[in-house]
Amino acid sequence: MSEATGIFVFALLGYLIGSVNFAVLVAKKHGVDILKEGSGNPGATNVKRVLGKGPGNLVFALDALKGFVGAGLPTLVGYVIATQGIALVIPGDAFVHGVAGFVGTLLGHCFSCFLKFKGGKGVASTIGGLLVLLPIPILIGASLWALVFLASRYVSLASLALGVSLPVSCLFLKYGQSQFWFAAAIAAFNVWTHRSNIGRLLAGTENRFVKQA
Repeated sequence: MSEATGIFVFALLGYLIGSVNFAVLVAKKHGVDILKEGSGNPGATNVKRVLGKGPGNLVFALDALKGFVGAGLPTLVGYVIATQGIALVIPGDAFVHGVAGFVGTLLGHCFSCFLKFKGGKGVASTIGGLLVLLPIPILIGASLWALVFLASRYVSLASLALGVSLPVSCLFLKYGQSQFWFAAAIAAFNVWTHRSNIGRLLAGTENRFVKQA
């Protein structure tokens, strides 16, 4: 197996994992088509708005786990190969392979082949994947997310703050160039997926998250 083949395989496996949309599945268990309720977005935030804290938090946790598994695919595959005594070597940088699995998972989540290439914003999956790839920057970002959310009650604004913080953290923590540019790409993708939210924030029409009784 060549390095390019390994990258392709991990990206493809990640995409298939990411395409499984837990927001749709959890909402369906409650008799709700989440694509037709609330904002129509098949993500944890919309599930929480429509169905409440329990289902919303469950979807967030499952989406984060999805990202964690996608980024950890090289480790998981390597473990299976080692335990089964298979004579197979996957050449290349483990970080690059992890990035391939993570990017595939994120693309699957946002453009699911099971939902006519629609999907969520990918925030929870990003957090899960970056716990594997950039653990310290994502913990810093998660803390910033909580602070911005508590201060503004805007999930989208908090998510944008998290994304932008990643390359900044990598820069100050003196991470390598590959980690920095990877974090910068994630930040840019995060901004792009929230482009409609940015428009509503600037227009003052974005919905604040109201705490349920």
